[in-house]
Amino acid sequence: MNAPLRRVGVIILVMFGLLFANLNWVQAYKADEYRTSPYNLGRVQIDEYQRQRGPILVGPDGTAVATSVETDGRLRYLRTYPEGERWAHVVGYRAVNLGAAGIEQFANEFLAGSGDRFFVDRVRDLLTGGQTGGGTVVTTLSRGAQQTAYEQLRDNRTGTNRGAVVAIDPRTGAVQALVSMPSFDPNPLASHDVAEAQAAYRELNEAPGRPLANRAISERFAPGSVFKIIDAAAALATGEYTPGSRVTGGAEYLAPTAGRPIGNAPGVVCPTNITLEQAFVVSCNTAFSHLAAEELGGQAIREMAEAFGFGAQLTLGQLDADGMPVATSTVGELTREDGQYDAPTVALSAIGQASVQITPLQGAMIAATVANGGVQMQPYLVEQLQDAQLRTVYRASPEQLRRPISPEVAAALQDMMIGVVERGTGTNARISGYVVGGKTGTAETGTGDREHGWFVGFVLVDGEPVSAVAVFLENAGTGGSAEAARIAGQVMHAVVAERGES
Repeated sequence: MNAPLRRVGVIILVMFGLLFANLNWVQAYKADEYRTSPYNLGRVQIDEYQRQRGPILVGPDGTAVATSVETDGRLRYLRTYPEGERWAHVVGYRAVNLGAAGIEQFANEFLAGSGDRFFVDRVRDLLTGGQTGGGTVVTTLSRGAQQTAYEQLRDNRTGTNRGAVVAIDPRTGAVQALVSMPSFDPNPLASHDVAEAQAAYRELNEAPGRPLANRAISERFAPGSVFKIIDAAAALATGEYTPGSRVTGGAEYLAPTAGRPIGNAPGVVCPTNITLEQAFVVSCNTAFSHLAAEELGGQAIREMAEAFGFGAQLTLGQLDADGMPVATSTVGELTREDGQYDAPTVALSAIGQASVQITPLQGAMIAATVANGGVQMQPYLVEQLQDAQLRTVYRASPEQLRRPISPEVAAALQDMMIGVVERGTGTNARISGYVVGGKTGTAETGTGDREHGWFVGFVLVDGEPVSAVAVFLENAGTGGSAEAARIAGQVMHAVVAERGES
């Protein structure tokens, strides 16, 4: 072969090499950018809606709470939500031009059949002209618990229309119920009529009570006396306190340099000399403020809160993938400008005031940790993923998140929380024939609005924890914590009943 032909051959080989490299660059590195480009949006939408989006299933019977039905429009399949408001904040919605929320958002590629798991299906469809549908998401959610949480929260006896309920399995972290109020109907948001969907979104976005806000995981609130679980855990963890240890209570407590004293809630009888357990059962503010500010100190309170997950970032979804972002619970600032802990702030923080803020999910995780012997599990929503042929391609394997307290401290806290339900402020959470523990909380808002009502707790069946629940009633006022306890009892009973143990 002469030199000119060799040169031409080399040039052709180099060009083929560059072409091959460019194809790989486009397909492997630039595919997502091109697919999501505004210039390509119409084609991408038509392609996505030509495939039937996979369903989202709940409950032991696999009820579909998000489905796709065929239409005769340009976009072939319409996303529908048969039960509307009941699952709105956890299932979410998938809108044509408005994005997505909830499971619909973080599991979008799997539901749409556009993820890497469907590569072989897409290649086969190119050859056959078929349209393989998306995958199925099987959730951890309990149909009975979710329905009870939704209905009890909606019809609560305090008159508030804002709040949240979260229930989880303490042994695994599987979410059994997640409700936020007020809720909304996601069906109009999924309409193929873009103007109709946008109008529905604007109406919801501007509605009183902010129905699109997910109060269960995305917003934080002062927890009130629920935080006393953290105080008690910090005391017991030192080894210097037991539930029978004597602490200083009284009608009022004035922290060093404080401007005004801390008192107890109306009707709370708190002797000057009281056991740690009895102070917990009757929810004695003065005892826990004194304990935190003058005996344990701000550092011990902060460290125990962080051991339970305060300050840590968390997502809720699939264990090996991203999920819905969860607002970070926080103790707030406990120190002065000189870096020393401020006793009045520590005293207020000990009763869940000052700058302490938690999500209802965090409240459920606190109760679950105590019920689970001191082990906190990673919460999750996705139990299984099934491909278009209903083959299981993912199954959740529960993961330990952290161990904030020892089994001994957890056992002591369990007994104290059981005391709250049996003879203290949480009697409304009782379930006949079962052992229930919990802690009530009433939190001032600092805005002049009515107080928030809280209850976090757990139910044991044959000594094993089967559910931990947090109920939050925003601006519920007097009686809010008692009503939260009642709702929690109803939700936990629904879990037990669904397990066939009622």
